[in-house]
Amino acid sequence: MSKSGNPEQSPPILLTMGEPAGVGPEIIRAAFDQLGGRIGNRPLKIVGDGALFADHAPHLIATRAHVKAVPGKPDPTNNEAVIEAIEIAVKACLDGEAAAVVTAPINKAVLMQTGFPFPGHTEFLGHLTGAGRAVMMLASDALRVVPLTIHTPLAQVPAAVTREAILETAEIMLGALKRDFGVAAPRLAIAGLNPHAGEDGKLGREDGEVIAPAVAALKAKGHQVRGPLSADTLFHEEARKSYDAVLTMYHDQGLIPIKTLSFWDGVNVTLGLPIIRTSPDHGTAFDIAGTGKADMRSMIAAIRMAAMMADARAKTR
Repeated sequence: MSKSGNPEQSPPILLTMGEPAGVGPEIIRAAFDQLGGRIGNRPLKIVGDGALFADHAPHLIATRAHVKAVPGKPDPTNNEAVIEAIEIAVKACLDGEAAAVVTAPINKAVLMQTGFPFPGHTEFLGHLTGAGRAVMMLASDALRVVPLTIHTPLAQVPAAVTREAILETAEIMLGALKRDFGVAAPRLAIAGLNPHAGEDGKLGREDGEVIAPAVAALKAKGHQVRGPLSADTLFHEEARKSYDAVLTMYHDQGLIPIKTLSFWDGVNVTLGLPIIRTSPDHGTAFDIAGTGKADMRSMIAAIRMAAMMADARAKTR
């Protein structure tokens, strides 16, 4: 793979196979064929088991480990190849041999059966790249949103909403909006935790005591940041015109709006990494794997966003 600046030899975008018993392999094939094996000036390459992608062999980076892929029937013996595909793609990106990685969904419960120590893709990618903190963004043309806490039980969320976490996450978001999305002067909205952003302490103290001071600190650094804002009025069309991304306090507060607005074209983007990583905003869907019902639109959206981010980063070098 070339590192040349020649548009005809632009580094490829890599598609990792994900869980072979899920819908990943079929949406990769479908998206690859739909796009003609390219996105703009960048070729697409598939990273996975040679037999599983034999029909795309000229465009394949094969794993040494092999899989027994039975749609809908996950097998922990496939985990070695699943992990290897991710490692190959990350190394290629770190070495400058690939522009981005688009990951098909994995199943953490299956991976954990063979000792996989990470909660999911995001944490594993942070480990492989040595990133201090990786942040999950869900993005589409309609909305970009980051949940401060992700898979945290709701009862534990207030304790996890800290000034330090808000500052660190917001800084990562603002940097990514500039570097990866080409937003010269990013505007960030920060949601409150409680109804009506606490309503002056009557409905909760965290908004005034934790979130507001974090917002003030970000403003003092010269960032365009507003908050804490009432989440119930933050996502309608007019409100969305006033910011470039939203930092929400917990999973459903941010993911319900984007999945309502962009269910089929939402993309999972990992911020804070030295590489570009996107993924479809859905899981392995074992129940429909192999039935022909899997929808490739989110995979295509993830590939398009990876290419856009790669182009944006190239302009800043």
